[in-house]
Amino acid sequence: MATATKAYRGLAMEGVIATWYTKNTGRDANRFAAVARAVADRVPRGGRVLELAPGPGFLAIEMAKSGRVVTTLDISRSFVKIAREHAVRAGVAVDVRHGNASAMPFADASFDFVVSVAAFKNFADPLGALDEIHRVLRPGGTASIYDLRKEASLDEIAQEVRNSNLSGLNAVVTRLIFRFGLLRTAYTREAIERLARASRFGGCEIAPSGIGFELRLTKPS
Repeated sequence: MATATKAYRGLAMEGVIATWYTKNTGRDANRFAAVARAVADRVPRGGRVLELAPGPGFLAIEMAKSGRVVTTLDISRSFVKIAREHAVRAGVAVDVRHGNASAMPFADASFDFVVSVAAFKNFADPLGALDEIHRVLRPGGTASIYDLRKEASLDEIAQEVRNSNLSGLNAVVTRLIFRFGLLRTAYTREAIERLARASRFGGCEIAPSGIGFELRLTKPS
């Protein structure tokens, strides 16, 4: 499959940027626990779950603790190293891989469920990523992509940041990143629906989720 030369949009999440992101996202453990519970409701114990762009691995660890068999794939070598270290410290088995979401190093029909949180808007080849998700899912498998709504207001974002337990300076920096970075690459509902229709899934369901949305995809049995 042909892929874009650069697999992500924006700054590379490497080095000090990855370290800063890890420190700040780690303060909001409730968010990862909530998504892990949602995954557990849809995937039985022992089910195989793939997380795309897991960053520091906080969600992957929560899913592994719940008895799911978890693999992750991230384009950032820094995050691969950090996620492996976090999984070891947490005492759980997570298969942490380096790679591109639009050219995955997995066999067809490898997973029961695929999840990605706060990353899809940064994929340089989103259609390729959706088609790859379809390929690696087993027949009847499902996927959930959580990401920011382009329509989210600055007031909604400010409240979300306040709920994240960040220090004063980091809260200001995070609001600026949302306003001048993340909102620019975020998808409108219409845009994400067009992508899903153009993919091998052929369609989707969309559910609002705070300042974001949950894109739900199903591979027919």
